[in-house]
Amino acid sequence: MPKKVVVTAAVTGASFTPTMSPYIPYKPEHLIADSIAAAQAGAAIIHIHGRDAHDGRPTSDPAVFREYAAGIRAETDAIINMTTGGATGQTIEERLNVIRICQPELCSCNLGTMNYGGFPMIPKYAGKWQFDWEEAFLESTRTEPFASSFADIEYMLKFLQNETGTRMEFEAYDMGHLYTLAYYKQIGLVQSPIVVQMVINTLGGIGPDVDNVVTMVRTAQRLLGDDAEISVLGGGRYQFNLVTVGALMGTNLRVGMEDNLYIGKGQLAQSNAEYVEKVKRILGEFSLELATPAETRARYGLKGGDNVKF
Repeated sequence: MPKKVVVTAAVTGASFTPTMSPYIPYKPEHLIADSIAAAQAGAAIIHIHGRDAHDGRPTSDPAVFREYAAGIRAETDAIINMTTGGATGQTIEERLNVIRICQPELCSCNLGTMNYGGFPMIPKYAGKWQFDWEEAFLESTRTEPFASSFADIEYMLKFLQNETGTRMEFEAYDMGHLYTLAYYKQIGLVQSPIVVQMVINTLGGIGPDVDNVVTMVRTAQRLLGDDAEISVLGGGRYQFNLVTVGALMGTNLRVGMEDNLYIGKGQLAQSNAEYVEKVKRILGEFSLELATPAETRARYGLKGGDNVKF
């Protein structure tokens, strides 16, 4: 029997800005309610970034993350996965302080410094900006790479996990990132089960070709072992195509407004639950079931929801 599919809802992210969709959740009450609905629809994991409640700009304030996470935890059993990627321009110290303070069950770990290009979105919204920070933020991705050095990764593996009990979800944007992860497995800094998220279709990372998904998944299986928990996400209009390819290869998947604003051609999604409901319908056509939070905790080797600081 195929394994049940772990679905992550990435509910807000930092790539898109409020001008692009009125439905992007950034006020706490909106994000919490939207996350609860996504969990009730079947998402076992809720992946969160922080945003300022007044204008939606990315923030690494631990109090924002704690408010989101506490609200979600009060109403669901979903696993909270907090970003350490944050947004371009935030320091590694700022991003990791969220994990030190909140100590979630799961957090992301980006597997390398890279260009992360959001600036191509500027022309579509020129002259329509709702807030003055939006265009400048997107333009900054032309000149500022996202920083995640080998030293940063090693600090997370050697110290942050031990300090907090938080397990890493490794984010791989390109083939070389998988070999970086395999190196850390080889020297004993990464233990099974290895949780890895394939991020497909970020400008600066691997492109949205089906062949790339197949190659990334097969390479991860070969390098990391059969017990690796591999997940696939597709950015933008490729989201549902690429997560379907991943699911048919036996992977988990991620959907949500961090990666894509549209539920169909020309149709903005109004909630993250819509993505989960749609992908549940797709999986059902292939007789694939969704994993529960409890089943996911067991498979991922997580510490449990009673051992967090929110």
